[in-house]
Amino acid sequence: MANNHRSDILFFFGVVLALWFAYTVRDVLMLIYVGALFAVVLSPAIGVIQKIRINGWRAGRGFAIVFLILMLVLAGTLFAVFALPPVYRDGRNFSAEWPRHLAEVTEGIRHLPFANTIDFAGLQKYAAEIAGGAGGLFLNLAGGIFGLFTTVILTAYFIIDGDRAFHWAVSLFPVNQQHRLNSTLLRAKARMSNWLIGQMMLMFSFGFTSLIVYWALGLKYFFLLAMFAGIANILPIAGPISAIVLASAVAILDSPQKFVGVIIFFAIYFQIESVFLSPRIMRHTLNLSPLTVIIALALGGALAGVVGALVSVPTAALVMVLVDEYVVKRKPVEAAKAVAAD
Repeated sequence: MANNHRSDILFFFGVVLALWFAYTVRDVLMLIYVGALFAVVLSPAIGVIQKIRINGWRAGRGFAIVFLILMLVLAGTLFAVFALPPVYRDGRNFSAEWPRHLAEVTEGIRHLPFANTIDFAGLQKYAAEIAGGAGGLFLNLAGGIFGLFTTVILTAYFIIDGDRAFHWAVSLFPVNQQHRLNSTLLRAKARMSNWLIGQMMLMFSFGFTSLIVYWALGLKYFFLLAMFAGIANILPIAGPISAIVLASAVAILDSPQKFVGVIIFFAIYFQIESVFLSPRIMRHTLNLSPLTVIIALALGGALAGVVGALVSVPTAALVMVLVDEYVVKRKPVEAAKAVAAD
């Protein structure tokens, strides 16, 4: 009996120590998780490359991985050469000119009937701090280079050795549960990879369309705004709203006509996206309710900021598959239909 109590006590302190260690290195664990997630996203691309045949020659897995990495490096280099300089320039100008625009807006609001109820000094100071932070974000991109390269390296290793790591992790569970867990995680992998691929297509569509429209409208900082719109679109609901608010704020400071043009563009684009693009791109992806998406975004953002929000929805898909398999109780016929649907 004493040995059992001693084992329970040691187990309790071991769990506490493990949780403390995980909390201490949570940033590193997040990088590892993001690397694994991107490896899941890129795994279908490797399968596509392996199916290519040239005069009877077929690419092996090693060649497919190297070719994919080279294509990603080439894409990143082209982006850095052609896209980053105008984005940096727009970000610097935006940070420098925002206080002046804010002062003009504040002066205009002072003539409104309810102006005496507004603390203009506090509002201007707060907004200037936000603008300075936004400008600093674009002016100090070098601060995130280490994390970016770490994620890239981890992603490459997960792509190369991911199957071995996956089977090793599954082997830690009881033998009689390994087959069920393996098939469940493979279903979750399919959902997560499909969702992220579809979301990246929507990000590119929104960013590229915004770039053309902003340029046609003559909107200031159109490179910066278009890039922000494309990146923000990876966050459902919250991302597009933030893109609308930022672009509208810049447009209304320039002219009412440009503001109306931006609003019309967003109204038309999101009708097309919601009716035509999203249903087709996301047809074979995860089926999460809007409430689940909002809760996942809130929890991910609260736990790990922007990176947490970035991985929150695919993580919710993983959790939903696990819950559906191990928690939800179904009749045998319903369970077979659920597996076939995945």
